[in-house]
Amino acid sequence: MLIGYARVSTPEQQLHLQQDALTAVGCGKLFTDVVSGATSERAGLDAALAYLRSGDTLVVWKLDRLGRSLRHLIAVVNDLQTRQIGLRSLQEAIDTCTPGGKLIFHVFGALAEFERELIRERTQAGLTAARARGRSGGRPRVMTTQTLRMAQQLLADPDQSVNQVCQVLHVSRSTLYRYLKQAPAPPTAGGRNHARHVSHR
Repeated sequence: MLIGYARVSTPEQQLHLQQDALTAVGCGKLFTDVVSGATSERAGLDAALAYLRSGDTLVVWKLDRLGRSLRHLIAVVNDLQTRQIGLRSLQEAIDTCTPGGKLIFHVFGALAEFERELIRERTQAGLTAARARGRSGGRPRVMTTQTLRMAQQLLADPDQSVNQVCQVLHVSRSTLYRYLKQAPAPPTAGGRNHARHVSHR
């Protein structure tokens, strides 16, 4: 059985063109979505995939109506193939039930894997370069030396509460405590170090 799926990005766009084309090739049931291609939640697509059974073929007007990205498209096709369900795209004249259609998606799969390898390679090269400059991976520091010094000066004022200091610096209490614990106390005007005791309560 041929099951059709159509999608447009906004309510201003019309589904009629896709629906007419899907009906013309013999789709017995149609599912639709009006949602952006970047959106992960598609009720119509989910319903179509749940409705399909072994031996059926999912038909779309164009491949970009189905996949959010090449990787997502490959994942959908692999899932359909595992369930022995075909995929047919009218505009690209692709049909995974034919040897030529299967070959095209094997090429797509190889390209997707190539892209993943390039991303991993660039990430590893970036981390290696960062280590060579004395930096390590992970999130950047929340508080700089300047903001930490400002926090110490504010906390030296007994009229300033910890919550007020956190609001001024846009940091959480736990972050403030962590950086204060690691930092030396600021020098006072008399040359001695003075640190205000900060209660965690």
